[in-house]
Amino acid sequence: MAAQSCCKFTMANPMILQIDSFSKQKLSSPLYFFPTRNPVKSLNLTSPWLGVDSPLSHDSSASVLRTNSITRRRIPIAVVSSLPTANPESVVADAKKPKWSWRGIKSFAMGELEARKLKYPNTGTEALLMGILIEGTSFTSKFLRANGIMLYKVREETIKLLGKADLYFFSPEHPPLTEDAQRALDFAVNQNLKAGGIGEIMPAHILLGIWSEVESPGHKILATLGFTDEKAKELESFASESGFLDE
Repeated sequence: MAAQSCCKFTMANPMILQIDSFSKQKLSSPLYFFPTRNPVKSLNLTSPWLGVDSPLSHDSSASVLRTNSITRRRIPIAVVSSLPTANPESVVADAKKPKWSWRGIKSFAMGELEARKLKYPNTGTEALLMGILIEGTSFTSKFLRANGIMLYKVREETIKLLGKADLYFFSPEHPPLTEDAQRALDFAVNQNLKAGGIGEIMPAHILLGIWSEVESPGHKILATLGFTDEKAKELESFASESGFLDE
């Protein structure tokens, strides 16, 4: 019964018979299949990215390659040599303008980044202090760590003092300085001017500026972690003797 039904199914389907007869033919040449709709004329599959200059001869393919080519835009890079000051009139000429060292600029930039990470709307003295510790290579940061003032401790005291920011708040790209943080930076500039403008403004100047702001969060955090006037004088004496090289 199964053989009879299979035979009847084969006889009832002429397509199967045609395929079977086609498979029995002996082909003298291999069989290839070519698309017959919208053939591509003289298509060259060499890639221009491999060093071959001949593009695809088909217009649509060449247009795709042209549209995929990316025109790179040069981005100008500005080298920062100064930080925000509240008294721009105190400096007359660029030749006499105090220069910030790369460690000082990096400490400031890391302080801004830390303020953004904590989602604070401003960069305060506590952020400047954390920036000095994050920079990590200056004598000032090593001096703080040697006295037990670590980054995680400063971060914990900052959250205790100022609280956690709103989870859904996004601080600006460059959080503006608080008034005490601006005065701390101005103090650093004035310290360099009092020394005759010798050398560059280093993280030591910034730390002394933070310590000079008694009511600022940075000063309170330093005092909580054991920083005293004696240690500030020790840092100031070392900085004055080394010319604020901070190596």
